[in-house]
Amino acid sequence: MVAERVRQVEISGIRKMFEAAPPNAINLGLGEPDFEPPKAVLDALCEAVRHGMNHYGPSAGLPPLREKIAERYRERDPETGRENVIVTGSGSEGLMAVALTLYDPGDEVLVPNPGFVLYPPHAKLAGARPVWYDLDEAKAYQPDFEQLERLVTSRTRVIVVNSPSNPTGSVFTEATVDRMISFAEEHDLTIVSDEVYEEMVYEGKFRSFWGRTDRAVIVNSFSKTLAMTGWRIGFLVAPRALAVELNKMHYHMMACPSTPAQAAVLAGLEDGGAATRAMVAEFRARRTLIAKGLAKIPGISVVPPAGAFYAFPNLDWPGTAQEIAGTLLQRGLISTPGDAFGPLGANHLRLSFAASRDNLRKGLGILRSVGAELGAS
Repeated sequence: MVAERVRQVEISGIRKMFEAAPPNAINLGLGEPDFEPPKAVLDALCEAVRHGMNHYGPSAGLPPLREKIAERYRERDPETGRENVIVTGSGSEGLMAVALTLYDPGDEVLVPNPGFVLYPPHAKLAGARPVWYDLDEAKAYQPDFEQLERLVTSRTRVIVVNSPSNPTGSVFTEATVDRMISFAEEHDLTIVSDEVYEEMVYEGKFRSFWGRTDRAVIVNSFSKTLAMTGWRIGFLVAPRALAVELNKMHYHMMACPSTPAQAAVLAGLEDGGAATRAMVAEFRARRTLIAKGLAKIPGISVVPPAGAFYAFPNLDWPGTAQEIAGTLLQRGLISTPGDAFGPLGANHLRLSFAASRDNLRKGLGILRSVGAELGAS
C-alpha cells in the first residue's frame, strides 16, 4: 500500500503529453531550450570528472559556486553572502525543500492560477492546502489584490509567485512587486519567488524580490540559462537563519548536489554569459514569430509573452483543451493542455517556443489545419 500523500498527487499534464507522443513529433510541450550548454561548461565538466571531482561535496554546495551566486545577488542586496545560498539538485528540488521547510499540516499556501504544475502538489505533500489566486488574462496575468485579500486567512503561511511566468509568459510590473511585498508584510507571509526565467525578458524589466524584503525565498536554476535541463542543478537564496533550516531539509533529500556539475556551472558563470545572451536573442525572435503566427489563426487569441519562452493561447474551438491537445498529438504536435496549470487554463494550450523556427512554423501549420477541421471561426 502506498502512503495517502501519494494518492493526492498525479503525474503532471506536461509529462503525460510528452510520454504519449509519437516518434518524431514536433515538441512544443516541454520547457527545454533546444541549445547545448556553452563550451566552457562542457569542458569544465570533463575536466572535473577527469581530475577527481567525483565525490561528495558540502551539502549546501561548493563554496566557490555559492560565492559566485552570492556575488550576483549582492547587486540587489549588498549584504548577500554565500551563507544565503544553497545549491540544489534542480529548481524543482529547491521548491520541494522550501515546501517541506515552510509548510506545516493545515497551513494554507496561495498558489497562482494558472501557475507551474509543482506548486499545488508540493503543498499537498507537505500536508498544507493550496489555495488558487487568479492571474486573469484580461489583466495581462497580473495578480488581483482585492481577491488576495479575500483569500488570505489566519492559516495562510506563504504566497508563491513566478515572474517571468510559466505558463503565461507574464512579467510582474514594478507596482505588482511593491504591492505584493506590502501584502506579505501586512499578513505576515513568506514570499516564495520562482525566478527561474529571470534572464528571459522581452518587454518591461525583470524585478527580483531579493533585496526588496526580508520575507522572500528565491528559487532559481541553471537549467534554462545554461541549457542544461538534464543536469539538474539549481539554487535557493534565503535569509541566513532560514537558509540553515532549508539546508537541513535539502540534506535529507539528496545529501549534496552533483560535484562535477557544480564545477561546470561555475565555469559557465565565469564565462560572462555571452551564450545565454545569444540564446535569449534567438528566443526573442521566435517569440515574435509565434505571437504573430497565433494571431492569424481563427479562434485563437494570445497575450504576447513578455518573458520566459511560452505562449499561452486561448482557444475558442470546440472541445476541451485536453481533447484539442490529444488531436494535435495525433497530428504530430506536442502541446500542453492549459488546465494542467490550474482551472483558469481550461481553454488554453501552453506552447513552448524553445524550438527551432522551422518547427515553430510547422507547429503553427498543424494548429491552423486542426482549427480549420474543428470549424474554428
